[in-house]
Amino acid sequence: MYIVQIASECAPVIKAGGLGDVVYGLSRELEARGHSVEIILPKYNNMRYDHIWGLHDAYRDLWVPWYGDRIHCSVFCGWVHGRLCFFIEPHSEDFYFDRGTYYGCDDDPLRFAFFSKAALEFLLQSNKRPDVMHCHDWQTGLVPVMLYEMYQHHGMEHQRVLYSIHNFKHQGFAGSEILWATGLNREAYYFHYERLRDNFNPFSLNFMKGGIVYANHVNTVSPHHAWEAMYGDCGFGLGHTLHQKSFKFSGILNGVDYAIWNPEDDRYIPNAYGLSTFEDKALNKKALREKLLLRACDKPIVAFIGRLDDQKGVHLVHHAMYYALNRGAQFILLGSATDSKINDWFWHEKHHLNDHPDIHLELSFNEELAHLIYAGADMMIVPSKFEPCGLTQLISLRYGTVPIVRGVGGLVSTVFDWDYDSERSPEERTGFVFYDTDNYAVESALNRAIDLYYNEPKLFQQLALQGMQYDYSWKHSGEEYIKIYDYIRHK
Repeated sequence: MYIVQIASECAPVIKAGGLGDVVYGLSRELEARGHSVEIILPKYNNMRYDHIWGLHDAYRDLWVPWYGDRIHCSVFCGWVHGRLCFFIEPHSEDFYFDRGTYYGCDDDPLRFAFFSKAALEFLLQSNKRPDVMHCHDWQTGLVPVMLYEMYQHHGMEHQRVLYSIHNFKHQGFAGSEILWATGLNREAYYFHYERLRDNFNPFSLNFMKGGIVYANHVNTVSPHHAWEAMYGDCGFGLGHTLHQKSFKFSGILNGVDYAIWNPEDDRYIPNAYGLSTFEDKALNKKALREKLLLRACDKPIVAFIGRLDDQKGVHLVHHAMYYALNRGAQFILLGSATDSKINDWFWHEKHHLNDHPDIHLELSFNEELAHLIYAGADMMIVPSKFEPCGLTQLISLRYGTVPIVRGVGGLVSTVFDWDYDSERSPEERTGFVFYDTDNYAVESALNRAIDLYYNEPKLFQQLALQGMQYDYSWKHSGEEYIKIYDYIRHK
């Protein structure tokens, strides 16, 4: 099959979160299975150009209709660690992707509506006709809308769309200006509840809803989160739309790219290790302490890696820091805040704890350090309020770092409680799970983990080794995606 991924991120060249990892990892797996994959991305001025090989002009004169006029674009082509990527650069006074940031601008809906339009225009004008266009998150929600309302009448009638939702919280909202910009135009038609009108704001168009309504199939990134989105509050207002479209909605668990995340050949850690050489994990723990100036001792290291925001349960992260210290553990945090108040809060904590020998707060994101933390920590805390899939716990399992997670989304599908999982034998259990969102819940799980570490060190090691034996590679998920591609292209 010929598959084109259309997304706002692809790791490591453009990465703000897990979306970038998924686009890269899935594309790699599809290619390994013999499919032809291309990725279309915006050409941001702050992306990691050092991860692109052979960047060159691919299509110099792409004219994209916009607001009744046209915007001139250039399309560049290059290989990102073996994946063929096309980067769209608009030559516009609005400087859509020359902002020094990927997201967070007031006109984000307009920026990504333009990118979606430009991606379709590039496919049309260059005579690329993929079997499947795989679109991701709200930024590309308008692609299936424009394909089926416009582009199928101009020679793209055989293309099919899979729309993957990685985060329901961010949906993309705009007014009628988006219709006039993209050429969809008909306000009364698109403001109909059954099309793009937001479920709760009659004056707003919802990009993600458009993607759900118009795509041939829709998925989110774990089966449990698909259930949460339809029946709980994790759909953030789209539950009714998902119910209406449940015949084409499913959940597929994300995978981890073990070519990148594998302690047996990780170039970012000083000592490789695996199931048969697990004792060498302790050498990475020693190196981690030395790098971050933590004192050498027999204490366990509890870590948190991720964004510091409400979704990730930031208040529980804060509580876990102090509780771990009080329970005789060390704590390492790696992450940056998306909110200025949270940023100020954690910088205050960093200054307050700066001389403490058992804690280190790294308030940024550093890919290389992340690898060392996964390899050196004993436990990983993931207290998310909601977590569609989660990569942190999957990577932790691979590195023999015992995950302590809240039982939501993909977390509850991949981490099985050491004490209480009645559906699995003791040999199949992999971590610690709590369910409530209060301090007592996270304390209970942390307490059980630290107790096991101190009181039953052999059992704690057995638990870590059991997690390492699970296969959460893209192999299984890739198979599921191919089944959906095959199904929708033969509909």
